[in-house]
Amino acid sequence: MASTYTPLGVELMATGENAGTWGTKTNTNLQIIEQISGGYLEVSIAGGAGTQALEETDGGTGSAVATRVLKFTGTISGNRIITMPVLVENFYLINNATSGSYTVQLKAASGSGATVTWATDDKGWKLLYFDGVATNTGVYDIGMGDVTLAGTQTLTNKTLTSPKIGTNILDTGGNELINFTATGSAVNEITIANAATGVTGPVISATGETNVGINVNPKGSGVFNSGGSAVKIAGKETMWVPAAAMYGPTTNPADAAQVETTATRPDLKVFDFDASTKQYTQFTVAMPKSWNEGTVTYQVYWSPSTTNTDNCIFGLQGVACADNDTIDVAYGTAIEVTDAGIGTVEDQQITSESSAMTIAGSPAAGEQTYFQLYRDAADGSDTFTGEARVLGIKIFYTTDAANDA
Repeated sequence: MASTYTPLGVELMATGENAGTWGTKTNTNLQIIEQISGGYLEVSIAGGAGTQALEETDGGTGSAVATRVLKFTGTISGNRIITMPVLVENFYLINNATSGSYTVQLKAASGSGATVTWATDDKGWKLLYFDGVATNTGVYDIGMGDVTLAGTQTLTNKTLTSPKIGTNILDTGGNELINFTATGSAVNEITIANAATGVTGPVISATGETNVGINVNPKGSGVFNSGGSAVKIAGKETMWVPAAAMYGPTTNPADAAQVETTATRPDLKVFDFDASTKQYTQFTVAMPKSWNEGTVTYQVYWSPSTTNTDNCIFGLQGVACADNDTIDVAYGTAIEVTDAGIGTVEDQQITSESSAMTIAGSPAAGEQTYFQLYRDAADGSDTFTGEARVLGIKIFYTTDAANDA
């Protein structure tokens, strides 16, 4: 009966065979087993895209299939597929030391078993296991990617290629230092770049798609600081418009006045709104480009001319005009706010913030906005008996850009 061979090339001699050469064949088998246990072999897989089989030699040494440690070498100019004979059951340490940015895939010579692939930029080691399943041998990466290091580890001068990190990084005291969350099918990320001396500082960038912002979200009432100081961010802003910047319209204007308190103390630049007639004052603003063109709210700053404590009703309305638009256009719907007299002449009064007001004219960036403020003294609910002396108005608006560039 003739000898047979294992998938790794070890000769299985039949009883009574190989008289006179049995010792030589046995020594060769021992050398193959030694090679399987700890042998090293460099294998060139140079070439373009294509498939190359690893050498297997029955009853002979030097076989790649029967070598524990393999190093793939050579320059590759296309994706390479390296095959192992079916039925091989063994584990290997394999280093992809090729030149060229192409993948290297390791698989069985036939069947649809699992495969392992080195990425185009992966020139590292893998610990691989071939399961030897008949006609469908699979290969599995059982290397450091699946190993958890227990206890404290010091990684000095070690390169981690695309490491996968869990949900957090802990400090030396075991406390959470940085937490991570994963997003399914994520395409946007943060890239950190250092900088050489004498140039601009290191850069933290949002990368991925074409236009990507960065969100820094303080918790609760916290603020985003830089260098110990709060950073100005888009959001709710205010704009002060004093009475001195207003003007009375041609029809039913409030009276512009300057009211002296005590000599050399603050005089009041005001518009006096009558107690019985609905009167108006107007002003205009070129709103900031960073304004989101949404609704606005306002507060009226005023002072009573009498000690009466009844209600005074103010209203505000606005309209935006673009380049080439007519200015002969109606204001938008007014929003009113009610404030009771404080009971002391020349005291400062500030109304509550109004509800949201829509500015007419479909506002857009760069347009001029006209406002009209009135006291609705003709409304039966306005029962304040004196003149309402308006000192100015504060407008609240929302920005959606960092500046007006």
